[in-house]
Amino acid sequence: MKLRTSWFFIGLFIVAATAVAQTTHVAARPFASNVVVPQSRAFASGATGAVEITAVDVGVVIVEQVATTTMDISLRNPTRGRLEAELLVPVPEGAVVRAFTFQGAASEPTAQLLTKEEARSTYERIVAKMRDPAILEFAGSDLVRSSVFPVEAHGTQKVRLSYEHLLPADGDRVDYVLPRSESLEVTVPWNVSVKIKSKTPISTVYSPSHMLDTTRGGDTSVSAKIAANAVTQPGAFRLSYLLERDGVTASLLAYPDPVNGGGYFLLLAGLPASPHRGSNALAIKREVTLVLDRSGSMQGDKLRQVREAALQIIAGLEDGEAFNIIAYNEAVEVFAARPLLKTDETEQKARAWLAGMTARGGTNIHDALLEALRQKPIEGTLPIVLFLTDGFPTIGQTSEITIRNVAMKANAHHRRVFTFGVGVDVNTPLLERIASETRATSTFVLPNEDVEVKVAQVFKRLYGPVLAGPRLELVGADGHSVPSRILDVLPGMLPDLFEGDQLVVLGRYVGEQPLSFAVSGNYLGRQRTFRFTFDLDGATTKNAFVPRLWASRKIALLIDAIRDLGADNGGRTALTDPKIKELVDEIIRLSTEFGILTEYTAFLATEGTDLAQRDEVLRQAMFNFQNRAMNTRQGLASVNQSENASFQRYQYNLNARNEYLDENMKRVAVTSVQQVNDLAFYQRGDRWIDSRVVNARSEPEPARVVRIDSNEFRALVEKLTAENRQGAVSLKGEVILSVDNEVILVTE
Repeated sequence: MKLRTSWFFIGLFIVAATAVAQTTHVAARPFASNVVVPQSRAFASGATGAVEITAVDVGVVIVEQVATTTMDISLRNPTRGRLEAELLVPVPEGAVVRAFTFQGAASEPTAQLLTKEEARSTYERIVAKMRDPAILEFAGSDLVRSSVFPVEAHGTQKVRLSYEHLLPADGDRVDYVLPRSESLEVTVPWNVSVKIKSKTPISTVYSPSHMLDTTRGGDTSVSAKIAANAVTQPGAFRLSYLLERDGVTASLLAYPDPVNGGGYFLLLAGLPASPHRGSNALAIKREVTLVLDRSGSMQGDKLRQVREAALQIIAGLEDGEAFNIIAYNEAVEVFAARPLLKTDETEQKARAWLAGMTARGGTNIHDALLEALRQKPIEGTLPIVLFLTDGFPTIGQTSEITIRNVAMKANAHHRRVFTFGVGVDVNTPLLERIASETRATSTFVLPNEDVEVKVAQVFKRLYGPVLAGPRLELVGADGHSVPSRILDVLPGMLPDLFEGDQLVVLGRYVGEQPLSFAVSGNYLGRQRTFRFTFDLDGATTKNAFVPRLWASRKIALLIDAIRDLGADNGGRTALTDPKIKELVDEIIRLSTEFGILTEYTAFLATEGTDLAQRDEVLRQAMFNFQNRAMNTRQGLASVNQSENASFQRYQYNLNARNEYLDENMKRVAVTSVQQVNDLAFYQRGDRWIDSRVVNARSEPEPARVVRIDSNEFRALVEKLTAENRQGAVSLKGEVILSVDNEVILVTE
């Protein structure tokens, strides 16, 4: 934002003694007609109209653990009169304001930093005056309060605030948090970009809250920004980065479970920025087998695109890497008896062989897959298969279960089978399962998409294998495995790690003693083991994203199991199968508790659903799983399920709006379930009901009523703030929540 000469700098009081005196003065003065909280919204008093927040652009520069955050806030006055406004910005504890500017003149040119105790008093005054508790979700943060400034009629106002604070570090991990509202009603786009500079090389950058686009400026410099499709994602923006150590670097984020003991953990691991820097280890070479469908349905553009994709992949192989090609219809044809090293000669032969490939006949997936897995790989390489098909198996062995078992039982050489479904006439659960059983992923190419581009995108991610066949173990002081202290670890099979990859493992832990992990595998051509020990003293409810991400992945695992049961099911129905009933019952429990909904359980959030009627809810869910997850195995309505499953199975970031693709591949969201820290609330009329209440067999009546202008309410806010759950009372309308097993109704 360019500052014009008509803008002026407002003096800042950042010396401790001055700050205390000035804070008292600023906090006592009356509020303007509009109080702007960019992390949430504008609060207007009376009938004067409200200022609107149209956008917030945030630039963060982190140098050696010191973060400078600059917020550019765009405001608009939609009314015909001039409006007074002032700014309230929740900031991290210990922040120091460096600059504050805006357009126009001000009657009192001050910007004041309030401690969290003074901030809470300010919040309470706003709630009392405007009868709106929304701002209370920031109780516990320090606060910057500005002087009054005008927003002209039908005009705009630009405000810039810059503050600085020291970031907390935990071992090799440094954490940054930008406070923001969790409310689903807040849809103002936040464009956040971060530049990180460090003397120590940076291993990886991760956000559990938002999808990131990340670019490297070198080993010690990384830039990241919120992805374009996540700029309206609610909730605090969280970012962590790991400083590089020898080989794999790891850190642990933990959430305590006071009810069941132990808690939940998120293990974040990263690779060196330049894996081969200063290393004598040989890079792991790839051996790529292309398995290409040439059945009659592949005629025309599809076959041309597949041929170009194959040529592009072969050309992209490095010296010392190998390839083979298998083409199949009802029969299986092999380019070479065994994989060949890439040379100018073998590349030219492959080009000629592909040029002669024509499309006709049926689809023998079973034999093509078996041939790809049968070949003995070149020693010292990572064997990868890129398997393309545009249809159901129609020739030879067509049983989904039998073909699936090939990947599970006939893969003696541990090939990674990356599957590609071209078009919508493919068995999506089959392709997903083949991939997941072999440390790979599945990709689906819709009719209007280019096969060559999709295949190239996947192959690009497979550049530079660094850690192949990784395994994760919890070990004791003697180095031996101690599996009993961790449960439900997801993913169960760790993926191979390529250059630029990061690893996010979620699970539950038992006990309070430190956790010692061993990550082992083929690291740059030789077997290595990396050991990490983490204390659990830092476990905190502020890490509520950890159990929620775990629950999302767990639900995906259960859905996968149900979809698998739909293969060659021979008349099995969800309504009568006790195994399916058990899976669905657990999905409903987790979905309700954590507020995580899918296309199968979105009905839980609808107004007419009585969650206390568990049998009826279970019946509806089983009907949905029967018709969709089990019976729909091809077509667009199957592709959407696979895309949703893939996202959720490896979910790295929160999905606060419960967005998913419907059967027409349209993105939809559920807005009647609100996630608040580690709680979830369901909207019923003008009430938000705690999931711990709606999950009961019968919905209990509130034991007491707490009004927002009462001392009881202030005490409740104080208690919830200590638990990082203050956002529960900031929801619009009445709130029913459970506090120490007592059901309370919070109302105006």
